[in-house]
Amino acid sequence: MALALDTDLLYPQSELRSPDTVMKLERMGSFFPTRLSFMRSTIRRLAEEKSNLECPVWEMDDDGYGRAVYTLTYGGHRYSLVAFSTRITEEMRTDRVIAEVWDTAYVLYDGVPTREEIDRLEANSPRQEAGRFLPSDLVLSRANKSVRLFEHVTERLAAGKQPDEKMIGDIGYLMRTTAVYGNGKFGIADRSKIMNRPGLSGPFQAEMLAVWLIRNFTHDLVEYVAQKKAPQTAVRLEKRLKRYLGIGNSTGLGMAPFLVNHPVLLNNWMSVRETALARVCAIEKTDQKTADRLMELFNRVSVHLQEWNVPDQRQMQRIEVLRTEWEALATTITSNWFLQENSFEKLVMLSQSQSMECQELVVAMLLEPHGDMVDGLTDCMASEYEPRLEPSMTIKELRAAVDQHYDWALTVDFSKQQSKQQFWYVSEEKLEPRLGDRFSEDGAELELPHDIALLTQNLVADLDEYSQSTSVAEFLLVHSSHRYVVKRIQTTSRFAYAEIRDNLVGDACLPIDMLRCKLSFFGASKFDPKSSRWTRITMYQGAPLADDLHDKTRDNDDWWLPVMERA
Repeated sequence: MALALDTDLLYPQSELRSPDTVMKLERMGSFFPTRLSFMRSTIRRLAEEKSNLECPVWEMDDDGYGRAVYTLTYGGHRYSLVAFSTRITEEMRTDRVIAEVWDTAYVLYDGVPTREEIDRLEANSPRQEAGRFLPSDLVLSRANKSVRLFEHVTERLAAGKQPDEKMIGDIGYLMRTTAVYGNGKFGIADRSKIMNRPGLSGPFQAEMLAVWLIRNFTHDLVEYVAQKKAPQTAVRLEKRLKRYLGIGNSTGLGMAPFLVNHPVLLNNWMSVRETALARVCAIEKTDQKTADRLMELFNRVSVHLQEWNVPDQRQMQRIEVLRTEWEALATTITSNWFLQENSFEKLVMLSQSQSMECQELVVAMLLEPHGDMVDGLTDCMASEYEPRLEPSMTIKELRAAVDQHYDWALTVDFSKQQSKQQFWYVSEEKLEPRLGDRFSEDGAELELPHDIALLTQNLVADLDEYSQSTSVAEFLLVHSSHRYVVKRIQTTSRFAYAEIRDNLVGDACLPIDMLRCKLSFFGASKFDPKSSRWTRITMYQGAPLADDLHDKTRDNDDWWLPVMERA
């Protein structure tokens, strides 16, 4: 076993998995959330700080339309979620990006807003992209109700009863967001404003904080409407059911190219995940407590898989295969099995004969009991690295980088039409990434540079016409069209997990794999694909409620792959 030492904590680690293994779309599209996810990091900090959530403003009519403000201290700063609930007609409600109205709209505000600021946000937030925002506004979001569940929960609570558990289990959220915008979009604060703040320095931490606050608002709203509907009989939602109600999310193509556009960030996410696995696999002998904990998690997975049902035929088949494989593992895996030497590495090896989903589920489960060993790695997931061109590099050095790190790109046969069937572009209407068919749709001349393999092959064809001692600067003076891919190769050659090692314009490329990979790092579960280009997910399902943060009897970090708590 290869041994590597972390210079800070001196944790032994086994050899990291090869990028040729990890950075394939099929595997990336099989990832599960782990304790390294951004949601888990947010909740850990909230629990450590015992953050106190207050609601200084609640101005709602009896039907639950109006505005509210939630405020807390997080990382030494005050933040507020400003929420707006609006009456819309059923035909106006859609999760598509072309929508212009939503049931609710939100802003994560830097500080505590004055009455004038709330008025400003009320005038702009429901308009979303059409609104005007300021650097005091950190995150912009909107959400639509799951009307069927929201109305059911309201009616049952108003009648003094708890809602149907199966219905809660099948849907899992009262509202689903259709966008959560950060990082300077539409005039809101740029990341540079918060990148050094405790709690918000990691990737998407401001957005994850906003979503957790939105979840609290949806719980309060449904209880409020029920109480106004029948003040004499209404009851509150049981906490175990409330915890199971997360926030839904509809995510499509707009998110997919993120991993291509931020290769160093992708490398950091993947490196942290793979390093965590390598640390766990290097453990030669575990203790009884950890073995018992892993068996608890193993059984939880079995229940979670039974609760995970989706209409999509392809994903449902994968789930059914995974259920069968997990049952097969159960015939081998016991608490005593984990007590044998190198059991974690053996389990990873054992899973290699199973599906990609099973392999990656094993990885996620093995990380779960080892927070003391892996949680600190989350501090390494952000990136402020700015790629830059190295003009003095020689053609020989650049060609060597291609041969070493982009050999996968050189194997694609672009003489076949299907190898370049698709192209990425930005829609004129919504300025969102889209995917077109190169041979049946217009717009290929506006293609985004996501055809990395093809760009690399075109570069190599021109490089081979030059002397090995020629500098990149001299080469680009003649071939300026290669500037983007040259800089990308120079950059990513330093970062093993920076590049998706697949053809992103071939007919076999499924954007849903990129979506699932990114969303797994968010901490999303219950992937529910609606096509190969968009999916629904559930966020913060099973996560602690605001008052749970002060409950010393609860483990607020124990909600990986949540299952319904039984009465």
